[in-house]
Formats: sequence, C-alpha cells, structure tokens
Amino acid sequence: MLLSVSAYSKNLVLPSEIRDEGEIQRVAITELAKSSLAAYVASTPKVNLNTLLNLQLAAQQYEDASSILKQIKKKNIDDSQIEELPLRIVAQAKLLSHQSNLTEEQAFSASFRDIFAALDNVDASKVINYFHNDRFTPHEALRSVLNTHAGQSSISLSDAIILIKHYQESKGAELWQPIISSLISEDDSKRYIIDDKVLIKTPDGAHISAILVRSKTAKKALPALLNFTIYVNKNKDLGRARASAAHGYVGMVAYTRGKAYSPQTPVPYEYDGQDANTVIDWLSKQTWVDGRVGMFGGSYDGFTQWAAAKYTHPALKTIVPYVANNPGNGLPVENNIFLLVNYAWAFYTTNNKTLDKEIYADRERWGSLNDKWFKSGKAYRQVDSIDGLPNKWYQKWLMHPSYDEYWRNMLPYKDEFSKINIPVLTITGYYDDGQKSAINFLRDHYKYKPNAEHYLLIGPYDHFGAQASKKSESLRGYKIDPVAQFDTAEVTYQWMDHVFYGADKPDLVKDKINYQVMGANKWKHAPSLSALSTETLTLYLSNQKVNDKYELVSEKPDDKVFLTQEVNFADRTTTNNDYYPYPIIGKKPDIASGYTFISKPFEESVEVSGNFSGEIKASINKRDMDVGVVLYEVMPDGQLFHLSYYLGRASFAKDITNRVLLTPGKVESIAFNRTRFISKKLRKGSRLMVTLNVNKNPYAQINYGTGKDVSDENISDAKTPLEVKWYINSFINVPIVR
Repeated sequence: MLLSVSAYSKNLVLPSEIRDEGEIQRVAITELAKSSLAAYVASTPKVNLNTLLNLQLAAQQYEDASSILKQIKKKNIDDSQIEELPLRIVAQAKLLSHQSNLTEEQAFSASFRDIFAALDNVDASKVINYFHNDRFTPHEALRSVLNTHAGQSSISLSDAIILIKHYQESKGAELWQPIISSLISEDDSKRYIIDDKVLIKTPDGAHISAILVRSKTAKKALPALLNFTIYVNKNKDLGRARASAAHGYVGMVAYTRGKAYSPQTPVPYEYDGQDANTVIDWLSKQTWVDGRVGMFGGSYDGFTQWAAAKYTHPALKTIVPYVANNPGNGLPVENNIFLLVNYAWAFYTTNNKTLDKEIYADRERWGSLNDKWFKSGKAYRQVDSIDGLPNKWYQKWLMHPSYDEYWRNMLPYKDEFSKINIPVLTITGYYDDGQKSAINFLRDHYKYKPNAEHYLLIGPYDHFGAQASKKSESLRGYKIDPVAQFDTAEVTYQWMDHVFYGADKPDLVKDKINYQVMGANKWKHAPSLSALSTETLTLYLSNQKVNDKYELVSEKPDDKVFLTQEVNFADRTTTNNDYYPYPIIGKKPDIASGYTFISKPFEESVEVSGNFSGEIKASINKRDMDVGVVLYEVMPDGQLFHLSYYLGRASFAKDITNRVLLTPGKVESIAFNRTRFISKKLRKGSRLMVTLNVNKNPYAQINYGTGKDVSDENISDAKTPLEVKWYINSFINVPIVR
C-alpha cells in the first residue's frame, strides 16, 4: 500500500490555493508536498518507499526521487505492489522526461513498456485493470478529498499524504488517458489472441455477442471460463477475459441477446439461460478448449450462471456466483413486494447496445421519483406516468406479482436442482441486497439434492464489497474485522484451479458453510446451515413495558392478549417501517409507529449465526398487509447494531407462488424465514431488539389490503384505516452459540 503511515497529530499549513485549477494548484501542491515530506521523514522511523517517492515527485525533488525509484525497482514485484505500479510508471515517466528530451507522453510510453516487460501475464492483467477502473475516476476522487477539507487552513500529515496521492493520480490520469489504450493493445498483442467481435448463433436464430481472449503460448487445449452479462463495458469485460487467460484458461465474456454486436433488441433475464447454454456448447467444441467450461461473476452475472445450470450442459463443470440475483424472488421483488430501488435499471440496461449511463446517473430524478409517487397516492402501476417515460419492462414485471411460471422458467425450480451435479461456490455478504436470493439458491440446491457439492463464503460485505478484490474497511459505519479481507477474484481462480487442475480448495473454503463472525475477528466453518448454531433462542412478544419499549420474553404468553395498531394509508405525511440497514451501527430508527420489543441483557457473550425466523399472530380488518420485522443488537453502551430484517406480504407467507388472502377478523399465522443471514458476536450485557410494523413508505408498493392486485390499488382504497391486532404469542427464533 502507498499509505502505510500512522495517524499524525502534527498539522501542516493547507495552502488556500489548493482548490484552484492549473498552475496555481500545482504550486500549492508543491508547497504542501515539501512540508509533508519533511514531516514524514522526521516522524517515521521506517518510511514507505512508495510514499516517499510520491512526496518527492510532488515536491519536485527529482534527484532524490530517482534514487528512491532505483531502490524500489530492485525489489521483486508482489501483490502488495501491484496497485502501486500505475503511479510508479507515471513517476518513472516524469523522471525520464525531466532527465531527457522526451515529452511526458513519450516518456510514459517508454516507462510503460519497460515495466510491463518484467510482468507476467497475471500481474500485467491486474495493473491494466487499475488503468481501466472507471467506477470512481481519479479526478472525482481528488475533488471529493478537496471537498472534505474545504474551508480549512491546516491539515494532518496523514490527510496531506492522501490528498497528494489523489492529486498525483489525477495528473497521472491526464497524462496516460490519451495513450493508454494503444499501449495496452500493443502489450496484449504480444501475449494473447483477442477477438472482441465474436457472434454465436442460437438455435432460434438470434446472435450472442462475445469477447474472447486466449494465450498465444498455450501448448494444448485449455478449460474455458465464461462470464455472461448484460453489462456491456468493453474495457472491463476485456479485462475479465484477459485475467482468465492470464490464469491459464480461455477467457470469454458473452452478452445478453441484443447487447453489443447482437442485432436483436435487448431482453433482460428471459433468454439468458438458454443463450448461455448455447455459448457453453460453442466454447466446448472449439479446438483450443478441452471440452470443459466454468462460469463466474456477480449480481446479474450470478443469475446467468444459475440460469445456465438449469440446462445442465455436460461441458459446464462449475459455477461461482457472487451476490446472485433471483428475478421474481429477489430484485425487483422482496418476498412478493415490488421495490422502487432498481426502477431505472431497465433503462440503463436496455436503452442501447451498451449501457445508458446518462439516464442512470440522474440521481435527482430517480431519488425524487419515490417521494413524488408516494405523495401522489397513485397506483404503483402508474409510477412511470409520474416520471413521464414509459417503462415497458417495469410494467411487464408487475404483471407477475407471484413467483409464477414467467419467473420460474428463467431458473432451476424444485426438482431441477436435483440434476445440478457440479460443484458450486456461492459468495455473498451479510449486507448484500441480493443475499436472500443467494441463500435461497443454496437452500434449494441442498433441499432437492442433499449431497450437493455446494459451498458458501459469506462475511460483512454489501453488494459491491462481496465482489471486490479489496473490501472496504468501513461498511456503513461498521469497521470490519481484519480477517474479513479477502480477494474475491483470487479465491475464484483458486477455486477454478481446484476444479480443473486438481489444486487445493481456497484456504477460506474449509467446509460447506464458511462465514466470518463479526466482532470475533475469525472465520468459522460448518458442514451445513443447520450446524451453525447450537441452540435456537425463542423469544415472544409481550405487553409488559420497559421504559418506552415492550419486553421480549422466553415464556409463551396468553394467546388472547394483543396490541393494537392503526395505519392510515391516506396519510402521506408519515411513513412506517424503517427497515434498511444504513447505517449498520448507531442507527436511530423511527419508532413512532409500530412496536418495539427488547430482551433482557445476555449474561455472557453469545454468537448469533444464521437466519432468524418467526411467526406473527395477527388479525386485521382487511384482506392483506405487508409486514416488516427488524432485528437489532442493543450494545452495552446503548448503540444499535442492525443485524437482519424481514419484509414480506402476509398473503404470500405460506407460498410465494400462490396468494392466499387473509380473512378479516380472523387470527392468522404469518410465518417468516426469508430473512438476511448474519453472524455476529454479541458482547455480555448486549440485548436483542425487534421492531414490528406495517410497511408504508416511498420505497416499495403500498398494500392497501383490498385483496386486489396491489399494483392497481391507490389512495382511494385508503378510506378505512388498517386495524391490526398483534397477538403477543407471536415469536422470533434466533440461532445462537453460547
């Protein structure tokens, strides 16, 4: 890492011109770099050479920088230095330009060729990915850091080093962006055979577009690794295929029909399984493939792997789905409740042959749409009329409120899981929005094939973190344990080497279920989901108050006692059910509506590992309602730690494929288990807290309880408020290890 520095208490002068552009900013950075360099050398017993080089270059101390660069180049390049190489190439170019008649562009090209000549294929592919990392550009990162220090006249040494690093990266990007593509192509031509315009014909006459990369030096046919995606990003996709080729495979990225060079109209979800199966068949028959294919990738690409597995092609030998989506049983639906969070996704992925980034980036538009719809009182099916742009995919999905054949035809269903005989490695996170889908795939695979070779790797990650090579050290306010760090890409290739070349499984994959216990700084391993906990803690609701909350009790209470709640769906000045885990630590949920229940303190440290579940006993005056249950740890200092939640439609509680309406006035049992998997060490003195509420907010459908299709209900159906009797023999089950 560049920034292996401690936190320094000494503050440095922050030049007021640091936020200006051009030469004025450069002079200010030079001034800051000189003072930072002096402070860094004086206060650091063992300096980091990359940090020292960066400061010397920014301070324009070229002779010293040249000496440090020579020391760095003598060291063997390892994984810890890979991410430093782009800046090192820039540094070497600046020195070369300073010491010769070469322009900076010419010097950069010479430096790039010099350093890349010493890299093997794997390291070269990693460095190229840094050049093509487009999630946060260096310019945006610099602007963000500068905004953090707006109005300040001083800065700590550690923050100064970070600011200077981002400035150097920003200036480096300005240097290499015009020429990097040609340099990478030049290097690729020495290592690989690349075809970025592959077209594969499907049995029904469509064409699938793909990018193919294979080694020039391969002496024999190799296994192929396939990513199948709807997200067309040529640099990123070429990077993934390149990385697979660098690791000893044929690499391919193929696209949903209608994307890239496919002449058809883009269609999300519906054809991906059969089209991926066609690509697998095509790959397996090429002379430079040994007949075996593996798949990996995340989110939509996780879905496409399960969609392909439905067809059980004999050439498909393994899948590694990260944070896999299950359309109809995940996004855009949560336990049969349609969500607005991904409303713009259909435009993003289907408006053109690549991605409509412009429309997707309009955060103000999509962020305000939630509130506009909520306040309008219009039916959920009319959201696009409020936005003003028809959303045909949104409308099509709303036609399927149950997990019906439309959704089931896309993926393995019930007995079809019994035919999936290949090893599977599922990777997801406790705070991944798609985690429920990933865990459902795992459960169904084991349900219908008890001896399935299916492994789970899960820890404190969100949707992006679970897929990343480096996890964020802070996740929504929670600082992850050091052992939670792992490189998802490296684990994937270790797994592929295990399946295709007989290597050992990745070190983290010691058993079927592999999970990081938050707060314990350790990984644990179990042979099954049921083996995670040693007991189930059952806690009942009660009508006994402790301050402003009700008690959770271990004794089953009277089944005739209830708490009442009234929900006025016509009132759009208030919302109900604050369930989303953001932040994870320190959240202050709105408990003005619904009910909050709290347990007694634990007399010893306990571990919560697995999915909490439960059963709500309730009667209502209508025919349906949407329910939210949120589970927290109340830490000894009073702060809340968001553990897990359930959001679901009561009429689908028994069966997500078949809606069974409630009978007004009848006490119904609403069982739930499709919650978020969690593993957390709870300290002595901690307590469990549960919030129970009816869902009414701008982020999901509003179920007015008429029994009609919820998408067609509107505020005119809210004449009579919902009246709920929550019976206190309702309970939750929490899997624990004492």
